[in-house]
Amino acid sequence: MKLTLISDAWRPQINGVVTTLEHIVNHLQEQGHEILLITPDRFPTLPCPTYPSIRLAMVSQRKVAQLIEEFSPQYIHIATEGPLGLAARNFCTSRKLAHTTSLHTLFPEYINLRCGIPVNYGYAYLRWFHSKASCVLVTTQSIRNHLQEHEMNNLQVWSRGVDLERYHPDKKMLIDVPRPISMYAGRVAVEKNLDAFLQLDIPGTQFVVGDGPALASLKTAYPNARFVGVKTGEELAGYLASADVFVFPSHTDTFGVVMLEALASGVPVAAYPVPGPKDVITDPLVGCLHENLQTAVNIALTLNSDICRQFARRFSWQNCVTQFKHALTPIHTTPSGARTVIPVASESLH
Repeated sequence: MKLTLISDAWRPQINGVVTTLEHIVNHLQEQGHEILLITPDRFPTLPCPTYPSIRLAMVSQRKVAQLIEEFSPQYIHIATEGPLGLAARNFCTSRKLAHTTSLHTLFPEYINLRCGIPVNYGYAYLRWFHSKASCVLVTTQSIRNHLQEHEMNNLQVWSRGVDLERYHPDKKMLIDVPRPISMYAGRVAVEKNLDAFLQLDIPGTQFVVGDGPALASLKTAYPNARFVGVKTGEELAGYLASADVFVFPSHTDTFGVVMLEALASGVPVAAYPVPGPKDVITDPLVGCLHENLQTAVNIALTLNSDICRQFARRFSWQNCVTQFKHALTPIHTTPSGARTVIPVASESLH
């Protein structure tokens, strides 16, 4: 198989989108498939407004077209709706090439939080962007239902996985601070709703692992919390395993791979009962979802580490790759002859 994969999110960004795409690419290449990545590192970039650590490609439509044509793929997948994704969409629609897309981020809500742009404008763009795709891959059934309410169609659930060797309770570090340790890891940005976590009256020590545009203001507002910056690889695994509860306060994430990483580390999760967490924390023995985040944390702290670890075993990157491969559509498939996307089960499959 020859696949062109286009994404505005790529290294050195650290987020769930990049983690997912890296696993997809690595697994497919190990299986002998050829992958052309069209990512920002191929282009000059500019800092993203309101989030300068994210670099946006200064896209040349001609270069994108040239890269795709020279590779001559059998399949095209557009992973994001940014400048590169838009250029690839234009290429596919102008040549009437079938392609698949994926939706990783509820950016209408993010844009609204950052810039005040009405949410309905964002969903109008999403409907337009994904309207020509033969299949739109989304993270969970709850997100699928949410998008259908916004008149988006042809949606297929595409689950996520976790690296059970990297994230393990045995990676626990000795951190000399008052217990319990409540921890958040991820982007430090307004859409992550970190105030809801840091305002809690939790005994012990609160940790924030990560970086982002809200970091400086949160450090000033919450001087008693520990802000340790970005951690990756074994160091991140060590921090996660050392927590007593993982707190995920976001209302807008479409999945939250880091919740799986915490569970694989033997750490229960506290979150709001919203899309994303509702599809991950499906067993009350591994986490608590509650409108009162304080209550969720208190209950999660009573849960069993071993059960969290066993639950995480249900999520497989191999299953994620299989779902992705089943959804792909040959580029010369016509609308009248489009194949049926093979239904796949949710994240409980191995």
